[in-house]
Amino acid sequence: MSISSERANFVLLASYNEWMNEKLYEAAARLSEDELQAERGAFFGSLIGTLNHLVLADTIWLKRFTDHPTRFKALDAVRELPMPTSLAGSDKPALPALFTRRRLLDGVIKDLLDQLADADLEQVLAYRTMAGVAGTKRFGSVLLHFFNHQTHHRGQASTLLFQAGVDVGVTDVLVLMPNLDG
Repeated sequence: MSISSERANFVLLASYNEWMNEKLYEAAARLSEDELQAERGAFFGSLIGTLNHLVLADTIWLKRFTDHPTRFKALDAVRELPMPTSLAGSDKPALPALFTRRRLLDGVIKDLLDQLADADLEQVLAYRTMAGVAGTKRFGSVLLHFFNHQTHHRGQASTLLFQAGVDVGVTDVLVLMPNLDG
C-alpha cells in the first residue's frame, strides 16, 4: 500500500513527537522536584506545568478524535480516560506518573497513524473547544494543528530545561528524516 506524502509527514511527526518526549522527560528527570515545580514565567508556569499541559491537551484532542467517522481502534485506550476539565490541570503531577501517561499517549498516537488511511484525512471532524465553541475542520488540518501545538510547547519545555542548566541535545526533526544519497 502506498502512502501519501501528507500521511507520511504525519507518521514522521508522530515518531518525532515520541522521540522528543523521551528526550524531554529524560532531561527533566535530572532536576529536583523543586526545580521541576519552580515558577519560571512560562505559559503554564513551571516545567512540570508545561509537560502537564501537553499531556492534557493531547488527551483532549485524542478524545475529540474518537468522534472521527472511522472510529479508530487505536483510540480505545483514550476513550477510557476522563476528559480533562482544563488545559492547565488543578494538580502538579509527579514526573514519573506524567511520563507514564505521556508514553501511553505517544503509543496511541503512533498506533493511530498506523491505522490512518489517506481518505481519513479528508473527513470532517466536528468538535467543541474547552469554552464550548463548535468547530468543524478537515481532519488532516486538525492533525497538523495537533502536532504543531506539541512542537510549540516542547520548544518552551526545552528552553526551560536549558535555563535550568540541562541541555536536551539535538531537537531537529531533520535527524529522523532518511538521507537520500544512498
